[in-house]
Amino acid sequence: MVLWCGGIWRRPLSEITPVEKNKIEIPSSYNLSQNFPNPFNLNTVICYHLPISGEVTIEVYDILGNEVAKLIDEYKPAGRYEVELNAATTPSGVYFCQLRAGSFVETKKMILMK
Repeated sequence: MVLWCGGIWRRPLSEITPVEKNKIEIPSSYNLSQNFPNPFNLNTVICYHLPISGEVTIEVYDILGNEVAKLIDEYKPAGRYEVELNAATTPSGVYFCQLRAGSFVETKKMILMK
């Protein structure tokens, strides 16, 4: 039974359904996923996982090892993340995306085709 009392709806507790809190799933290990799509044209998404909080750096390098972009350089809590790379002003070619977090380092090859 629902009662209307001057602008407030009142319901018996037995009619209220509890809502579960969203559970944040913490990854068990570091991971840098392959960018998607790959090869890409202008934009691509890079996903990564952090099992513990800490300083994180994600950089993109060209085939000669020159830094093309620094996507992330900050403290991040443990969790799953994604970052987008916009390569509108970058020429076609092979690039490398590198994740550094603590002592963990992983690199993935990406292909930009315009």
